[in-house]
Amino acid sequence: MQRCLFTDAKSLPGISAPFPNLFDPAGLLKTATTVEDVRRYREAELTHGRVAMLASLGFVVGEQLEDFPAFMNIDGNITGPAINQFQQVQSGFWVPLVIAIGVCEAYRVSVGWARPDSSGVNKLLPEYEMGDLGFDPLGLAPTDPAELKEKKTRELNNGRLAMIAIAGFVTQEFVNNTEIFQHLLKKN
Repeated sequence: MQRCLFTDAKSLPGISAPFPNLFDPAGLLKTATTVEDVRRYREAELTHGRVAMLASLGFVVGEQLEDFPAFMNIDGNITGPAINQFQQVQSGFWVPLVIAIGVCEAYRVSVGWARPDSSGVNKLLPEYEMGDLGFDPLGLAPTDPAELKEKKTRELNNGRLAMIAIAGFVTQEFVNNTEIFQHLLKKN
């Protein structure tokens, strides 16, 4: 059974150098018992990669735009390292944010996830293509299957890098309470 799951995972996008066989640093594939487990792991990797790309961008943009005059900084008091900016945001911002995130998540669940029933919960629909939410307003998705697989591999690789980057950003700012790009200006 394990060999079958490994083969199924190798058929998915995301196989590229420098990991020509499979990118699985946590060894999660070894814990998968069904093809559905592999599909759920890939969906989680895509989702977390997309969130990490947004978080990495938010870290950099939030720190760089705090002094830019055209940047709407709500009350003008959000400053310092991005790791501390979260606590500086006014409470009126959080309700619309939570509602927006809830709407997006509800849509994502309705597109890809099966309704809980007697056979269990946490199952993707069999016809659902992992990560495909039907959102391509600019028509950037190629129609050629090989090109689409290559684009999905690039997205996965960028998401993997973003997950590592945001972990590094948070750790570095937690350790020395200095903005990310301020490290470049420091003299040793």
